[in-house]
Amino acid sequence: TQSTWGESGGACSLKERLMILVTGGAGFIGANFVLDWLAIDDEPLINLDKLTYAGNLETLQSLQGEARHVFVQGDIGDNALVTRLLARYQPRAIVNFAAESHVDRATSSPEDFIQTNMVGTFRLLEAARTYWGALTG
Repeated sequence: TQSTWGESGGACSLKERLMILVTGGAGFIGANFVLDWLAIDDEPLINLDKLTYAGNLETLQSLQGEARHVFVQGDIGDNALVTRLLARYQPRAIVNFAAESHVDRATSSPEDFIQTNMVGTFRLLEAARTYWGALTG
């Protein structure tokens, strides 16, 4: 797991604010969502992306140094990472754009599609369900 920009090991000053977790936020659709979100809303977001062939941090270059954008390189199938992010940032919502979507790659590497689109999404949902179940108030 690689963290850049706003992610650090110390206490989170963003924790007191409402925020969302966006997965796949360096892909084409996800990055445009992130850019639009931050252009029209003050609410910060955590951007979790594996940075596979579809992820491109250059798309998000304009956000470098933006305190409302915390980028974390990682996989939605990494339960420990997702659980840590949920516990640390306590997002009010999760928006999932993480997906293997190029049809040409589906035929040459179908296991990647199964791992991300099915197993990864399942693990993300399970982490969210556990997080939601532990909330009080």
